[in-house]
Amino acid sequence: MTPFGQAIRRLRAERGVTQREMARAIGVSPAYLSALEHGNRSEPSWEFVQRVIGYFHIIWDEAEELQMLAGLSRPKVTIDTSGLTPKATEIANRLAAAIDRLDAETLEKIGALIDGQADAGESAGDAGKPDRSEHSELQKRR
Repeated sequence: MTPFGQAIRRLRAERGVTQREMARAIGVSPAYLSALEHGNRSEPSWEFVQRVIGYFHIIWDEAEELQMLAGLSRPKVTIDTSGLTPKATEIANRLAAAIDRLDAETLEKIGALIDGQADAGESAGDAGKPDRSEHSELQKRR
């Protein structure tokens, strides 16, 4: 399941909406919605996310959170390390090989480490890149 799929499932459960009802209302098949929730589809389009936001009457922070989660929900990620150091390529490959064996606590630690690096990099002039540190805070609230 992807972060976006988990959020959709939570929203549906909170409001007592079935996949079939939601799919019909936003103009997709129930199979597509199920595949999206389970992480068997790629990152949803901006238009689709807007339909979901409208369907659930989501505003402000919750809408922004849903958009951010959609951007973090590509189940098949490619990391281009060309032009980076050999160590970066090694770490990317090791992470890809081990990701399915890492427990939740280890994943949280890796996320915190990356968020800490992102914060340090931003102060060094990486402003304008997406801030993913919010994702860790959002996941902690659940």
